[in-house]
Amino acid sequence: MSSDFYTVSILPHSGIIIKICRAYTDSQEDFEDYYQEVCLQIWKSKDNFREQSEWSTWIYRLSLNVCLTLLKKKKNNRQHFTSDSLQIEATEDSRVFSDEPLNLLYSAIRKLSEIDRAVILLYLEEKTYQEIADIIGTNPNNIGVRIKRIKERLKKLLS
Repeated sequence: MSSDFYTVSILPHSGIIIKICRAYTDSQEDFEDYYQEVCLQIWKSKDNFREQSEWSTWIYRLSLNVCLTLLKKKKNNRQHFTSDSLQIEATEDSRVFSDEPLNLLYSAIRKLSEIDRAVILLYLEEKTYQEIADIIGTNPNNIGVRIKRIKERLKKLLS
């Protein structure tokens, strides 16, 4: 990957990539793997960008898809090991970020369904309901109700 492409096309959007990767990982090692894989897939897929949406919207969607794919692979591996009578513990690694309230929020977000995680992250990024719907591929009319339910769930999880 050229440093120019990274600097111009990925780095300005690294904040959301970090947030998405963090919401779908629970260790520093997984976070770094997910972030690296997202960047690699952006670079590999850059020629597929058809300018039908904003570059940032495309980055969101691609980041989300990569993280969901990696999460599914991880779950499949975990199920395989569990069926072989090995116990695998999912431990949260506090080294991911040192801000404890933020760690608590991300811990609660990780307890949401995969799609609800995506919705709340986009909402926290102040995306419009239409933008959120475009990124996750749903109807914008459902986003408001979904966000309200997610907020209620997060309040319960954090209290």
